[in-house]
Amino acid sequence: MQFDPFQYRLCRNIRNELSESLMEAIKQKDLAPSSAVVKKYDPKGTEHCISSYLHARIRRYSNIIKEIQSSNIPSDDTYVITLLLWNQELFFEVHEWLEPRWLKATGTEKNILQALIRAAGTYILLEYDRTAGAEKMAAKAAATLFEHKESIPPLFDIELLISRLQALDPVAPKFKTAGLI
Repeated sequence: MQFDPFQYRLCRNIRNELSESLMEAIKQKDLAPSSAVVKKYDPKGTEHCISSYLHARIRRYSNIIKEIQSSNIPSDDTYVITLLLWNQELFFEVHEWLEPRWLKATGTEKNILQALIRAAGTYILLEYDRTAGAEKMAAKAAATLFEHKESIPPLFDIELLISRLQALDPVAPKFKTAGLI
């Protein structure tokens, strides 16, 4: 079995619950909620793909929480947290982080958040070889990001992101954080 939340309900449940726990961990600036989910789903004898997924995620989550703690980043900073999640290649979690903000946003801000969600969605789809869906999503994200690039916080190298999306490059760009956080 391969960890695939598109094919297996258990994988989808784990991905969703773990991601939700990260939202709480960010709010608390404490990894405990996510650690509890890992403990719940990783008893002795857990399938290797599930155990590997859980441990890879918790390492990345730990990196984010440490960065938030050490840099004293506000736990509600939409774009800085997005950047941290993105650079850890936590694209589903980017989606989870941005969706409630997108639902409350209006105008240009709403469009930018939706485009970032779609950009993250592109990399989720590419990870699971869903190229046709990724291509459509990337095109929508790139067009909106291009249209609103002057309004996007300079944390993101938006030109790089747009070019990677247009090329459907499976390697997501990393964004520089030095001096920004």
